Amino acid sequence: MSKKITSPVLYDIIRTPVVTEKSTLLGEYNKVTFKVAKSSTKGDVKRAVEALFNVKVTNVNTLNQDGKIKRFRGKLGVRNSYKKAIVTLAEGNTIDVMGGAN
Repeated sequence: MSKKITSPVLYDIIRTPVVTEKSTLLGEYNKVTFKVAKSSTKGDVKRAVEALFNVKVTNVNTLNQDGKIKRFRGKLGVRNSYKKAIVTLAEGNTIDVMGGAN
């Protein structure tokens, strides 16, 4: 049973793209990484990516990333925890996460 997702909710599910060296290398395998809402499911992420970027998604892998404990000027702090989704796109589909000039 597929539920309809409205446009403002799509941006609540897909928060930001993850641009790291590792996620950039995954681009060679038609994979894109996003930070997503903690309450979102794989189906929600799939529908949101397909609606926002007009691409076909073949697979979604999610993981909960715990915040690291870091020290800053002698004081302990904790980075925020977040949920990450690695989205595999169908052959021929691409998403330009960098959004740079052509």
